[in-house]
Parts: sequence; C-alpha cells; structure tokens
Amino acid sequence: MYFAIIATDNPGSVPQRLAHRAEHRARLDELAAEKRLITAGPMPHAHHQTPENLGFSGSLIIADFADLATAQSWANTDPYVLQGVYKTVSVQPYLATYWGEPTRASSVPN
Repeated sequence: MYFAIIATDNPGSVPQRLAHRAEHRARLDELAAEKRLITAGPMPHAHHQTPENLGFSGSLIIADFADLATAQSWANTDPYVLQGVYKTVSVQPYLATYWGEPTRASSVPN
C-alpha cells in the first residue's frame, strides 16, 4: 500500500538539510531501486530559482510500504528526522487514483 510521509521543517534547518542530504537521498534511492518510490521532494517556502536560499516548509514522500507500522518506522529513522531537520512527521495511507506524466523535473536540494 502507498503511504504519504508529510514532514514539516524546523525553522532555519537548511544547513542541517544540506549536511545530511546524501544520507537522506541514499534511502530514497533504495526505495527507487526497489520500485517502491512514487515521488519525493521538498516544499519550498516560495517558488524561486534557488529555493534553498529561502528555506523549506517541509517535504513529501509517497512510497509503497507493507503497512503503516513499516512506513512509520522508515520515516522515524530518516536522517532528516534524526538530525533535527524535521519538526514533525505524519504518515498516512495514500490511495493513488490518478497518474500523470510530468512535463519537466526540477532539481533542488531536499
């Protein structure tokens, strides 16, 4: 089943984000390699060419997990949780009813 992991950042957490980005991305890469990752990315405070200068309000990850407990455990051990980037993390079941094809991708630190 799919789960949405919705995280809210601590204020001023961009330096911690950047310091632990590789560890965070490695876990997402594992989900992607297992064909379990639907989408993941940060939510900037505003649309901007370099959002890392403005900071982020949080992140969204949608991925396939066996059950809620497994998804929650995965979320709780994310480097961004362990290193204080995220203030709160909510894990909720997600039902994918529509699929689209993005026309472009954006590359920003998450």
